[in-house]
Amino acid sequence: MKILVVYYSLEGNTRALARRMAKQLKADVLEIRTVKTYPDDRDVLLGLGQQEVKTGYIPQLQPYRVDLDKYDAILLGSPVWWSTFAPAMKSFMKGKNWAGRKVYPFVTNGGTLGHTPSDFRKALKGAEVAPVLSVYFEDRIQQTEESDIKEWLSLIG
Repeated sequence: MKILVVYYSLEGNTRALARRMAKQLKADVLEIRTVKTYPDDRDVLLGLGQQEVKTGYIPQLQPYRVDLDKYDAILLGSPVWWSTFAPAMKSFMKGKNWAGRKVYPFVTNGGTLGHTPSDFRKALKGAEVAPVLSVYFEDRIQQTEESDIKEWLSLIG
């Protein structure tokens, strides 16, 4: 089975998780990055993130090459921003044909999923979407048990 892990990470939690998953699954990895960089000031960043989610902002992504048709399963990873996935993930998913694909979303968060699972299902029209794995972090320290992650990974053939 050929697997691709696609992720967006701002502070590194999603990146670390995605890379561990890819290693365990022997999967290819694609990190998506925005053209515009985000401010280092956490308060400014939080306000900007909230505004982007509220307005439906779709950031431009740095160029990448991927042929989704080469993969049997695709994992999509994002931090939760204001109760949904990050706008960069929205940019990645937009305009792609998800019909018939097996997609396994996972998110990192500091306390709540919000409406992220239903947002993934809406954005991935026609795909077979697995339950969203939520990995909770507190002060950049993973609180979700590794056994929960391994159990979720076992869904992927």
